[in-house]
Amino acid sequence: MSRFHQDDLARLAAVDRLRQLRPRAGIDFASNDYLGLAASSRLREAVAEALARGVAVGSGGSRLLRGNDPEHEALEAEAAVHFGSETALFFATGFAANQALFATLPQPQDLIVHDAHVHASAHDGMRLGRSPRVAAAHNDADAFDAAIRRWRRDGGTGTPWIAVESLYSMDGDVAPLDDLAAIADRHDAMLVIDEAHATGVFGPEGRGLAHRLHARSNVVTLHTCGKALGAEGGLVCLSATLRDFLVNRGRSFVFSTAPSPLMAAAVRESLRILADEPERQVALRALVTHAADRLTPLGIPATGTQIVPVILGSDGAAVARAAALQATGFDIRAIRPPTVAPGTARLRLSITLNVDAAAIDALGDALAAALEEA
Repeated sequence: MSRFHQDDLARLAAVDRLRQLRPRAGIDFASNDYLGLAASSRLREAVAEALARGVAVGSGGSRLLRGNDPEHEALEAEAAVHFGSETALFFATGFAANQALFATLPQPQDLIVHDAHVHASAHDGMRLGRSPRVAAAHNDADAFDAAIRRWRRDGGTGTPWIAVESLYSMDGDVAPLDDLAAIADRHDAMLVIDEAHATGVFGPEGRGLAHRLHARSNVVTLHTCGKALGAEGGLVCLSATLRDFLVNRGRSFVFSTAPSPLMAAAVRESLRILADEPERQVALRALVTHAADRLTPLGIPATGTQIVPVILGSDGAAVARAAALQATGFDIRAIRPPTVAPGTARLRLSITLNVDAAAIDALGDALAAALEEA
């Protein structure tokens, strides 16, 4: 290890930003397994059934070589029907999907206007791409409109691409999707919606917050499979033309070994669970309401979603309070820059079906004690 790497790690440690891998421990208030599907018997049985009928563990190559398995194609066909899009394309991770989208689809003459809080994977894709990009103030639809108008006024002639999340993973707030869709229509723009934290949780049969927009030709949605769906991967829902373009030009798709066919089989079962067991959504909504009732009196604002940030400000305060809660049996993690803006370090509370109302009540008691010490 070079001196640079040692010094950089020391600098992170000095400002309470050194990250370490830790084993799972305590009651789950940290994961994105919102519907409690990751360890569900139905997913285990689906994988076992797939193995029994000869589905391979590994794909053996990229999708364009011998890695294109019938399970991949079956999942994509079922996902397109479930989410109401023309087609779908399966990636190994949501990160890889976002990266491919923004590195491949927007062209040099286009403009990407992205929400200031959009996922890191989108930023990485934009860096690999050739399109100019500009940030818009978080959840400010007028800022997106103004950025496109300025670009047109200055001679921009290509296609604007609007990049947002439907539900933001660190603040738990929801994008103004209807307003953004109207802006996209007005400016002949493409609207890319990352539904990572909304898939499975919102919309009929878990179709997400953008479910009314999926059939539009100027809308692309990303549905992560590793959060509420309890599996792994990312499904991009889009037009047939854009799908073919990604298959031919998306480097992270073309040159990557295809996802395990077993994971495709698991995600297919996840989609069936969303249709068969709407009570999971109902139960999660009840827990979200219970958490709001318990935590609001502590000065923690309700978000109306399963993600509740507890803003503490300094990195040290977030690390200390997370450690105190972990010591009392709760798996809660500190979120620090650069994941969030400087001065907004926080605890990120995730409400999932892996807990119950009693666990939320106990967390409220522990939080009250921890915040008094802050």
